[in-house]
Amino acid sequence: MMTNNSIIPVILSGGSGTRLWPLSRESYPKQFLALDSRTKKTLLQKTYERLLGLEGLETPILICNEDHRFIVAEQFRELNTDPQAIILEPIGRNTAPAIAVAALQAISLGEDPLLLVLAADHLIDNIIDFQTVIQSAKVYAEQGRLVTFGIVPTCAETGYGYIEAKQSNHKEDELTGFEISNFIEKPNKEKAEKLIKDSRYTWNSGMFLFKASSIIKELEKFAPEIINYCKTAIENDVVDLDFLRLEAESFAKCPKVSIDIAVMEKTKLGTVLPLNVGWSDVGSWKSLWDISSKNNEGNYIDGRVLAEDSKNCYLKSEHRLIVGIGIENLIVVETNDAILVANREHSQNIGNIVKSLNPSEFPEGKMHRKIYRPWGNYTTIVEGSRWQVKLIEVKPNASLSLQMHHHRAEHWIIVNGTALIEKDGEKQLLSENESTFIPLGCKHRLSNPGLMKLELIEVQSGTYLDEDDIIRFEDSYGRIKNIN
Repeated sequence: MMTNNSIIPVILSGGSGTRLWPLSRESYPKQFLALDSRTKKTLLQKTYERLLGLEGLETPILICNEDHRFIVAEQFRELNTDPQAIILEPIGRNTAPAIAVAALQAISLGEDPLLLVLAADHLIDNIIDFQTVIQSAKVYAEQGRLVTFGIVPTCAETGYGYIEAKQSNHKEDELTGFEISNFIEKPNKEKAEKLIKDSRYTWNSGMFLFKASSIIKELEKFAPEIINYCKTAIENDVVDLDFLRLEAESFAKCPKVSIDIAVMEKTKLGTVLPLNVGWSDVGSWKSLWDISSKNNEGNYIDGRVLAEDSKNCYLKSEHRLIVGIGIENLIVVETNDAILVANREHSQNIGNIVKSLNPSEFPEGKMHRKIYRPWGNYTTIVEGSRWQVKLIEVKPNASLSLQMHHHRAEHWIIVNGTALIEKDGEKQLLSENESTFIPLGCKHRLSNPGLMKLELIEVQSGTYLDEDDIIRFEDSYGRIKNIN
């Protein structure tokens, strides 16, 4: 049962992850990826798992967008964890509205818990020390302070904001909180080199700990429009399966602003605790190379890669063979539809380039060939102007919606598992090497009645092949009005 000493993690999972393109894209951002080849756990899953064992820990409140809702739910199902809530933002409004909604939701549960606000896409090496610092931070948060965690700098980083404490931090003060004096925007190299020489300055991690009531009071004082619109959005929310869908019109009126600008830069309750736990926001391929296990030549190698006379590279292949000869300081990442080759020191620029890609000319900028759905996934293998071929994977005991298409016909060939096919009210079972034809206008459904994954090849043909040519009649996932 939740008490006033409970800690509810609030995991913010709405990022688009363009800086790790082509592996991370808008359709499947980095927080949902398992970047470490030694484990299959994703960044989102690790964010929660590193908290296990904390005194008073409750299951999390998750904030994500509509498109990623089933990915988030599935990844927590794999952890055998039922979140307090999965809150769907109808539109991204930055961290202040997201935190406001989470705090209001937590208060509605009847207590005044501590909220531990975390980004879903960070890495932390030293979990024991991380938990120790959180326990120390609880003392300040329970007194009504708004605690943030400042990362002890390891270099003159220009990609992060900095927090200035009113006192210097010495080694013996590692578990001591300091009153915040100032927030500093991302500095230039010269200024960053000065800041890291002064122990009052730490990197702004974007992680927080505070009482739900404390952050609500400060939002009411400094950003009343945010808290008012969020209250209305929650009062008019809709419970949709496992999701809490905020009322869109009210939430969209919230200013698009970070919690730092809305509250932390104005409040007198700010406290910063230094954090030295092997933290990384995995904000670029260079930062991922920095924290990855490398061979004697300084190369990180994953997949089908052959490197000769090459040094200090990040080489990752998902499908095809990569051969590197005499290369240095390069990022080379291969996926089934794109290849990145970049100087390691220029990898911070990738996000800007990807955002500038025209979606109609370069759909690879936003979309993977592999698209995830609540029932499984599909991968586009090859396509033409009036036809395309897909590999469809359906999870055990899962079903697609009962649907029809106005502009395309489909031919299904089962390659693994057993399929239950419904066509215009008639049902049949198909096994490996069997096939069926779905004519244009046929009301149909595909299900996997078995205990193993179902795989089939789908050949589509018609005058229009986009995913919005779906008319749904029944759906197990509440998607009658949505194609996702």
